[in-house]
Amino acid sequence: MKADFSGYATKAGLKCTDGRTILPNAFQHQDKTRVPLVWQHGHTDPQNVLGHAILENRPDGVYAYGFFNTTDKATDAHKLLEHGDITMLSIWANQLIERSGNVIHGAIREVSLVLSGANPGALIENVSIRHSDGDQILEDEAIIYTGLQLEHAVSEDDETIQEVYDGMTDRQKDVLHFMLGEATATATEDVKHAADDAPVDGETVQDIYDAMSSKQKDVLHFMIGEALESAGEMKQSNTDDNTNTDKEGNNMTKNVFEKTADEMSLSTLSHSELNSILATAVRSGSLKDAMTEYALAHGITNINQMFPDAHAIDGGEPEWLKRRTEWVDQLLMSTRKSPFGRIKTLSADITMEDARAKGYVTGALKKEEFFSVTKRITTPTTVYKKQKLDRDDMLDITEFNVVVWLKSEMRLMLDEEIARAILIGDGRDISSEDKINEGNIRPIAKDHELYTTTINVNVDDALSSATEIIDAIILNRSKYKGTGQPSLFTTETWIARFLLLKDSTGRRIYKSLEELASDIRVAAVIPVEVMEEDPSIVGIIVNPVDYVIGADKGGQVTLFDDFDIDYNQQKYLIETRMCGALTKLKSAMVIRKVAADAVLVSPNSPSFVDATGVLTIVNQTGVVYMNGVTVVNAAGSPYAAIASGASVTINATPASGYYFATSDNDTWTFTRD
Repeated sequence: MKADFSGYATKAGLKCTDGRTILPNAFQHQDKTRVPLVWQHGHTDPQNVLGHAILENRPDGVYAYGFFNTTDKATDAHKLLEHGDITMLSIWANQLIERSGNVIHGAIREVSLVLSGANPGALIENVSIRHSDGDQILEDEAIIYTGLQLEHAVSEDDETIQEVYDGMTDRQKDVLHFMLGEATATATEDVKHAADDAPVDGETVQDIYDAMSSKQKDVLHFMIGEALESAGEMKQSNTDDNTNTDKEGNNMTKNVFEKTADEMSLSTLSHSELNSILATAVRSGSLKDAMTEYALAHGITNINQMFPDAHAIDGGEPEWLKRRTEWVDQLLMSTRKSPFGRIKTLSADITMEDARAKGYVTGALKKEEFFSVTKRITTPTTVYKKQKLDRDDMLDITEFNVVVWLKSEMRLMLDEEIARAILIGDGRDISSEDKINEGNIRPIAKDHELYTTTINVNVDDALSSATEIIDAIILNRSKYKGTGQPSLFTTETWIARFLLLKDSTGRRIYKSLEELASDIRVAAVIPVEVMEEDPSIVGIIVNPVDYVIGADKGGQVTLFDDFDIDYNQQKYLIETRMCGALTKLKSAMVIRKVAADAVLVSPNSPSFVDATGVLTIVNQTGVVYMNGVTVVNAAGSPYAAIASGASVTINATPASGYYFATSDNDTWTFTRD
């Protein structure tokens, strides 16, 4: 079905009056999305719904195709649009994410026809709602006035531009071609010369224009507008003798209706001339040289207009060659935030046998429960990034705003470094002065087994496949004690191996990541490029809401700038002082790959006689039993009797060349009554 009208719902890269800029692809996830079309953002009243709009993401903004319904208001709006009484669109969006004055993400909820807009991309109004205790500004919701004219408005039964054009007489087509040329010449300050042919009759452009139908005039106006916009984007400065000025030196606008119809026969290339140019190009090997030769022979001096200088795309800003960072926002936005720069967690293990409730026999002694409470405090550290620019470079770079571009790079890299430190650690050697202290921002992958359960897998031997990873996750899913449904953070390498799995008939087992996520009971499978740097990590299963980031007032992300007079440099610093840690026990699982020749072994639990306090540890190949730092697994020898009321904790670790399936069943605490 043909759209009733179309136009840009919002343009990218246009700075608003409040300093904010909507970046390209801020709404790219809504490409082909259908949203309501309403009148003047009156989405609280169903009668204001005029139809719907289909969004199309483009490099320079979001384009909308509008379809009216059959209600009275929609019919009236359609007529107003056809008549040109309303020409503006605006959008209502929420879930806006803003970084350094740039809107990088949001969700368009509706498109509105509005009576008037601001200059293109000039205004963002945050939505205000009223409560009984006063107004509240919703910082992640806004009405964005694009101020751009709709590009065309046609009914379903209207003719296409091609059909209207084909219906014109030859004389009317000449008028159209002439006016397009004049419009382009005016916009580019280019001078075109009328041909030497004498007028055949006195019929003017105005006469022919007046004889056109309304549809033909609409097509003419639309195409002139398109020509002006295209020519305006390629506008270049010319010499003074190419500009018509009045006596005050102001540019004068040409009146195309004063021209006679025959004056529209401007200098154009005939087929024979074009063939001659192409033949010259074949001989010389350069079309530009051939065109230049022809131009000089015919007195054309502005040939460079046909071969303009190259222009940078996307606002002229250099494109980053960077790691994929989509996961960074997914992680950081999901973590919990604390207004305090120190995080304290208290925990108590009540899974031991002695912690169970007990049955009572009349006259018997009731035994007390024994368990310990563990406290962990995480203190803040400073994470920063520093940059500088020579002032000469700042003045010389005019194609784009180098300061805004540099600040966006600093924030991007700071966020990635914090997210990396949270998930797997920064990867720097412990001796590096740049290392982020893992006691201040505790990596999920390396956290204490009280918070993170390690699942070990051997997938490098000849008989293994990625299926073993999936089986291990499913078998150990019961060890996850975190909030809700977690996500799997893994690498593109492992995602590829999962998606390449096939059944016995050669068909792929998983057609999408959603199918894989459903099988292993996670909300999503999220690729993390920096995890490739630690090949031992296959994936991390965690719900980021169980990770808390703490920062005191003033410790949040802050940007500083200063000018160094001695070196004529502008210096910038972005930093935060924060801490971070998992606060929920057993809220994460890390899947690790062991060496191909490693042998799986399962540690046996020591035996304990409560009445005598005798603890016996049996020697087992591949297992080392320890009490603290003391090895205690002499073959069959009993451990020294435990005194009444005392406790002993035994830890099992795999010997060199061996590994345990998980880190969960390797610690035992024994208490004598």
